[in-house]
Amino acid sequence: MYRHLLALAASAAIAPGLASAQGTEVVIGFSGWTGFAPLTLASEAGIFAEHGLDVTLEKIPQASRHLALASGDIQCAATTLETFITWNANGVPVTQIFMLDRSHGADGLVTRNDIASVSDLAGRTVAASAPGTAPYFLLGWILAQNGMTLDDVTVVNLEPGPAAQAFVAGQNDAAVTYEPYLSTVREAPDAGQILATTIDYPAIIDTFGCTPEFLAENPEAATALADSYYAALEMIAEDEAGSFEIMGADVNQTAEQFAGSAQYLEWQDRAAAQTFFAEEYEGFATQAAEILLSMGVIRETPDVTALVDPSFIAD
Repeated sequence: MYRHLLALAASAAIAPGLASAQGTEVVIGFSGWTGFAPLTLASEAGIFAEHGLDVTLEKIPQASRHLALASGDIQCAATTLETFITWNANGVPVTQIFMLDRSHGADGLVTRNDIASVSDLAGRTVAASAPGTAPYFLLGWILAQNGMTLDDVTVVNLEPGPAAQAFVAGQNDAAVTYEPYLSTVREAPDAGQILATTIDYPAIIDTFGCTPEFLAENPEAATALADSYYAALEMIAEDEAGSFEIMGADVNQTAEQFAGSAQYLEWQDRAAAQTFFAEEYEGFATQAAEILLSMGVIRETPDVTALVDPSFIAD
């Protein structure tokens, strides 16, 4: 199976127009989020290498990923679109170059069974990652859509995995988490319920970005990073079971468990990303920036159109 995947990777790598990155070294900060898993596949199946890249993947909590970028420990990162806005607004310049995925039920708010609506969260304790992270943003977005603010709840800062585990163990009234950790709650209905997800509140979109310095010095590598991601998506389409086995192993899931998590998101190919940046990005990013400003995560709204460069995914 694995040998077959390597053959698929090699086939994708020799496609016409392949960018030559000439062995460029790049360290990418990411997390175990299911939507980022094609990056793991690109690494494990040799796709990055076939595209001329020497890639190291580093799992870094979203709350501190920008510090690694600012220090130069990593050159690129995968995270949510609004997090890139936060980083740039707070002095860590990063340019988004391609889209990764859209959450379609993969991020959610879990609550005890006696909480029937978002308004019932008033005065309750909610576990979510620190300000500047996707779970914190999603909590703020959901509250705002229901006429509430973060002042109406008590937030306990826990990363998505620990937040889900603590919730199942009986701690806190609610939690915001994402796949594969959200499935921990799906599989423990006695602990509580999934009150809302990104099907109800489609606010989580993931993109990939690099520092302006890296992009200026390594444009071929930037194109190769995007091409590698799209080659990984092609491998998933060609051999879903084998790909899921590799991606699931990275987060201690079987292929079947990973498939269960992956059904709640939509990876975005080149055409989808081009359409998004051309037609949807500015409106969504502007709205996200307004929410971040109201939450006190940023002090001023940056020019969101200056935070993207889709030229690296041009046909």
